[in-house]
Amino acid sequence: MLKKVLTIAAASALSTPAFAGFYLSVENNGSYTGKNFTGSGTDVHLGYEDGNAFGSYYIQGGAYLNNPDDADSETNFSGKVGGSVIASKNIDVYGEFSVVTDDVNSYGTKLGLKYKF
Repeated sequence: MLKKVLTIAAASALSTPAFAGFYLSVENNGSYTGKNFTGSGTDVHLGYEDGNAFGSYYIQGGAYLNNPDDADSETNFSGKVGGSVIASKNIDVYGEFSVVTDDVNSYGTKLGLKYKF
């Protein structure tokens, strides 16, 4: 009986993410060239994330508030999708793809490793 309960508890722990659901994310990024401030952009996103024992993913989108230093501000749409995979006990591999819509769309990518001590 105890073995059955432990097996069920282990399976539940491995299949249940630490957090799953919707979230609000507000992120501001400023830009400088040397000491010269060139502007900032703020994402105001609604997102969803989920995961399991092997990794996690997220998708988010919403307004992008573009505030260049030498031009008028404007609001565009932006979105991101990304996630991470547990490669080993101490290493996660993560990535992200992002887009900001405008007359000419801007795209970004992120790929990396996280080592945990």
